[in-house]
Amino acid sequence: MITKFIDEEVKYIGSQLAPHWIYKNYKLQGDSIVAFVGECEVKLTEMVDIEDVINNEPIYSKSMLSFITEQFNVNLIEGVFRQRLLICIIKEELEKRGIFVVRNGDDLMIEGRKLTVSIATKSHNSILIHTGINILSEGAPVKACGLTSELGINDIKDFGMAIMKRYSDEIDDIILASTKVRGV
Repeated sequence: MITKFIDEEVKYIGSQLAPHWIYKNYKLQGDSIVAFVGECEVKLTEMVDIEDVINNEPIYSKSMLSFITEQFNVNLIEGVFRQRLLICIIKEELEKRGIFVVRNGDDLMIEGRKLTVSIATKSHNSILIHTGINILSEGAPVKACGLTSELGINDIKDFGMAIMKRYSDEIDDIILASTKVRGV
């Protein structure tokens, strides 16, 4: 899996969760994951999560570390498993830094405050995942927590790159592991 940290600021508005967005914008062809920092504002018209639309819950963060991954030849159930794997890796990276995190499905919470947003969906030829981690919590529409504002994590690029490397290595290792067994 190809990884890339995008150094320029990108505002995540939901439309980036589209087939070949990574390839068209960053020339990364195939299974890939990118990370970037920027404001996040997903209006109801761009929401993929129907439950959030029904509950009238748009997403906003003044500053968020976002991950977008596109993976091919994967069904939606496997895509949701991969989304949860990414969330677990983020949780482990935070716990390495001494931060206790509670995972509830695809959400990470700290003392009842929401740290992440995440969604997995399927396009006509791939699965797409967006996971965002609040950097700042101010202005969020829910009780939120931020990497810098509350948790003291200031090395956002290094943190994002560590997560992408672990995720990429894990997916590659799962695929390799599937090739070493004989059928019974």
